[in-house]
Amino acid sequence: MVPDTTTSPRTGRQELLTALGEIEQRVLWLSAATIDHANRVRPNPTGLKVGGHQASCASMVSIMTTLWFHELTADDRVSVKPHASPALHAVNHLLGELPAEALTTLRSFGGLQSYPSRTKDPDPVDYSTGSVGIGATAPIWGALARRYVEGRFPGAGTGRQYALLGDAELDEGACWEAVQDPMVAGLGEVVWIVDLNRQSLDRVVPALSAERLAGMFEAAGWQVLTLKYGEQLTELFSRPGGEALRTRLDTMGNPEYQRLLRCTPAELRDRLPGTGSTREPLERLIATLDDDALHSAVRNLGGHDLGALLDAYAAIDDTRPTVILAYTVKGRGLHSEGHPQNHSSLLTRDQLADLATRTGADLDDPWRPLPADSAAARLCAERAGELRRPPVERITPPPVPTDFGRTPGGTGTTQQAFGRALLDLSRSAPEAAARVVTVSPDVSSSTNLGGWLNKVGVWSPTERVDWFADDAETILHWRENPTGQHVELGIAETNLVGLLGELGATWSRWGQPLLPIGIMYDPFVNRALEPWQFGIYAGGQSLLVGTPSGVTLAPEGGAHQSITTPSLGLEQPGCTTWEPAFAQDTEWCVLAALSLLGRPDGGSAYLRLSTRPVDQSLAAVPADPAARERRRRQAVAGAYGLRRAEGTPDVTLAAMGAMVPEALAAADRLASLGVAADVVCVTSPGLLFRATQARRGLDDAPQWILDQAFPADRAAPLVTLLDGHPHTLAFLGTVHNTPVTPLGVTHFGQSGALDEVYRHHGIDTESVVRAALDLTHRP
Repeated sequence: MVPDTTTSPRTGRQELLTALGEIEQRVLWLSAATIDHANRVRPNPTGLKVGGHQASCASMVSIMTTLWFHELTADDRVSVKPHASPALHAVNHLLGELPAEALTTLRSFGGLQSYPSRTKDPDPVDYSTGSVGIGATAPIWGALARRYVEGRFPGAGTGRQYALLGDAELDEGACWEAVQDPMVAGLGEVVWIVDLNRQSLDRVVPALSAERLAGMFEAAGWQVLTLKYGEQLTELFSRPGGEALRTRLDTMGNPEYQRLLRCTPAELRDRLPGTGSTREPLERLIATLDDDALHSAVRNLGGHDLGALLDAYAAIDDTRPTVILAYTVKGRGLHSEGHPQNHSSLLTRDQLADLATRTGADLDDPWRPLPADSAAARLCAERAGELRRPPVERITPPPVPTDFGRTPGGTGTTQQAFGRALLDLSRSAPEAAARVVTVSPDVSSSTNLGGWLNKVGVWSPTERVDWFADDAETILHWRENPTGQHVELGIAETNLVGLLGELGATWSRWGQPLLPIGIMYDPFVNRALEPWQFGIYAGGQSLLVGTPSGVTLAPEGGAHQSITTPSLGLEQPGCTTWEPAFAQDTEWCVLAALSLLGRPDGGSAYLRLSTRPVDQSLAAVPADPAARERRRRQAVAGAYGLRRAEGTPDVTLAAMGAMVPEALAAADRLASLGVAADVVCVTSPGLLFRATQARRGLDDAPQWILDQAFPADRAAPLVTLLDGHPHTLAFLGTVHNTPVTPLGVTHFGQSGALDEVYRHHGIDTESVVRAALDLTHRP
């Protein structure tokens, strides 16, 4: 136990605890009643299960009551475990942030979400949660994002970043990747409170050890506060036989303890003493307790002791992250408490009526407010005023140019062009460039960020000595200071996109827009996709760059060759995908992506880049300013006609990214065979798909790009080509209902030279020519 150091500036401690106890009981009731209403009261004509988690809410009620109604400040942010969302809505209702009628809409269309959502719930929700591990780690990245914003654009304030998570959530590797990242050890505002109820969805976890968890956190530099027993048990430990009781509880396995919670007092008197040396002194001790005291003592854990929780908050060390391991009972206060299968169980009508009686609520008027003259109601009103945040004044991001006005020449890669685009932005639009923050998982130099890093430096809360600054052979200058604009994390892609999501949400949290860019190897984008898409769902806007990509990365072998990533733009809501073929297209797409960030009507983007050197003259960028702007608009919108055959084409070759040179070479070969071929350079399959849907009235996206890239008077059989799965572009045949042969990669790659690898996958020039001849029925 931590020492009792808490005092209240508002009232005496006992009066405070009494008021908190009344609120605790009301939060327990409201969360249970909200779930009951969704499942048993609201009409459900489909008969489908609605669901909810009364037991998961109950184990968090004491923690959430002490936080919101005593500890939090308006600057603090809290991430609430997914299954406790009804408890969060109950808290917000008591604070006047949610009307009673909203509590009847849990899990209904347009109503309260199943899990906390920043963007969909009507009441204050600091972090969207729902995918295990992501909500737990989000406050870490929120803390880092706040520090970054405060250091460059003051106004983000201070405040702790809390995560309320279940102990089973610590099974997620993402939690430990975040806990041990070198950037995290100095984030003293981060506080995790673990609801240590020792249950998962299906069972009591047999071997969960708080001591082992504590050791892992401590090894990462975290402060660990353990709340195991409450005041009643602590007092019993001081009595004769008390040490035997402590020993018995400390050595008891989780399943045996949980079984005690389901026992009658008579069964407890038989089971609790056990069979060892503790039996006799324990029998004498519990003989001094009446049935109610014995029943209460067994479940008197630290995570439900209001005073112990207040003391723990007062003991937090703000110089390093803190974890509070709070022992709790899943379903505490409900008839289902401690049952191994109580995760989704619902109270019966009789059990709910009993809960109403015990909590001072009314079954027939479940949303009846607390008595206006009660200490609990006064505390709720007082805390509502203290926690209310002023409206955020949002700053409009500085304008991002659309074109730097130069045309790249020679031979180059799209990955190199990306690095140059960042440097050109710093010269052409310094105000916009000042909002850019890049993030990478230890791959900065290998993804062509070296020039950008040398110019802007690496972000660190404090300035650090660069011991290689005077080394003549050092090309990448690693200057770490609070003004740097690059954040380097360890090799964990989930950490990168977690931070990316929070950096991309600063426009809505504190009104300060950033232009966050994350760079990782494209083969690992799928590893990071779930937390990144959850960040997008929560309102985080960012640019994710996957490079290098595809089987074009031939020497790296099949393990480092991405296949499925090109279709992300088709499948990911809130995200636009571009895969440019040329340096000029890359510049235009990067600028278009940055212009989407940091605004209410904005969105995220994904760029898939390549390390294949390409002759930039193949881009045939128009010299005339008007024609150049037309090409730019088409490239940003999804596609442009790169080459038009004389007369009516016999076939159209639609190619994307690194494969465009093969399409152009195939068009030349076909011409020599008397087959006229148009070549269309596809830059965004997602935007083209939306345009085809809009043409059918299924989307509201602009359609003009289809008319310019695939004009009806040039409709012909299609060969689509990309370094990725062929289904990505297969839909293009629906633009004019023409036959289509999609070429791409459908199996694991091989190491080798490009011509060998392309031939192996059937995406080389020969394969394109054969496919075109087959479509045109040439002999």
